[in-house]
Amino acid sequence: MDLQNNLIDTFAEFKELKSIDRPTMIGVLKDVFTSTLTKLFGEDSKFDVIINDAKGDVEIWRFRVVVEDADFTDEYTQISLTEARKIDEDFEPGEEYSDEIRLEDFGRRAILALKQNLQAKILEREKDNIYLKYKDRIGELVIGEIYQVWKREILVLDDEGTELILPKTEQIPSDRYRKGDTLRAVVVDVELRGGTPLIKLSRTSPLFLERLFELEIPEILDGLITIKKIVRVPGERAKVAVESYDERVDPVGACVGMKGSRIHGIVRELHNENIDIINFTNNTQLYIQRALSPAKISSIKLNPDTKKADVFLNPDQVSLAIGKGGLNIKLASQLVGYTIDVYREMDEDEDDVDLDEFSDEIESWIIDALKAIGCDTARSVLNLSKQELEKRTDLEIETIEEVLNVLRAEFE
Repeated sequence: MDLQNNLIDTFAEFKELKSIDRPTMIGVLKDVFTSTLTKLFGEDSKFDVIINDAKGDVEIWRFRVVVEDADFTDEYTQISLTEARKIDEDFEPGEEYSDEIRLEDFGRRAILALKQNLQAKILEREKDNIYLKYKDRIGELVIGEIYQVWKREILVLDDEGTELILPKTEQIPSDRYRKGDTLRAVVVDVELRGGTPLIKLSRTSPLFLERLFELEIPEILDGLITIKKIVRVPGERAKVAVESYDERVDPVGACVGMKGSRIHGIVRELHNENIDIINFTNNTQLYIQRALSPAKISSIKLNPDTKKADVFLNPDQVSLAIGKGGLNIKLASQLVGYTIDVYREMDEDEDDVDLDEFSDEIESWIIDALKAIGCDTARSVLNLSKQELEKRTDLEIETIEEVLNVLRAEFE
């Protein structure tokens, strides 16, 4: 009985540390005992494994057929009439004889193998449970504690000790992680690798920003405000299009909150990522105008077939439309689904020359670099200093000086 109690107690304690319900645990125990009994007594043997839920012990009953002594051929499935009548004189051939098998009868080697098999089965079931649990949580926000920081990924533990992985590619570049810190992220992928669940988190996914909005803005969680689309460059800038189905609710105002109280919580979580909240509309021109804010647009020409938009602005608004590093126009294009090109509107009495007219004197890749920052005419380039051109285009100062000399000569 000591071996039996030791076996059950050991795995009863093990079970308490794992997220396995009692019926599942009992099923695993029965399967493992049955497998061990089959190896010891053959596949034709019949057994009944009873797990006593109240006492926490196990009973094993073997069933054999009573046969005439002359017909006795298999000790595992039969018992001779003589042996049966030593127990009860009323036994007759053909009747079923049952006796209890004690764990001590297995032998220590078989018991050790049984314990190892049981532990492996429980670990396997535990991994399956974790996989299924997190498979249903893809897209959800989770909170965990940073357990280990490596070069390519971070190991995070949830409140049950489950291991979660935040890869380098899913980390916001400005994030700084330390062991013991609390981390919030969204579950983006769950897979079984070698039988072990691999749960991937992300802080760069638009889903992460969407879950933060739901957390901070009750109207979104309640369905009064809908997030139509999110585009972002993690750690730098994001644009969020929102819509309200209730005319009494201002979606942008609700998301920003009194004195920015709601949006500030999200911005802090994202380490000061700049977030533009835009009122969604089916009017494409108005949508583009809102997406390019804070720039003020003079006019827009749309080509729905090619999904291109030519946006015309006053010269002082071009840099605002393009934004630092071109982020504003890039994200605006992604948000509205149109390729946006910006052009300066010039006064009729002001002479200017398109940069493409200088293709014989200036290499095309240099012209493309200047156009990328909104400089598509000679005067638009000349209006900027050498230092600003170097900073915004990454062109070498010598190249910039040569370009400026060529452009100045045009107007001299």
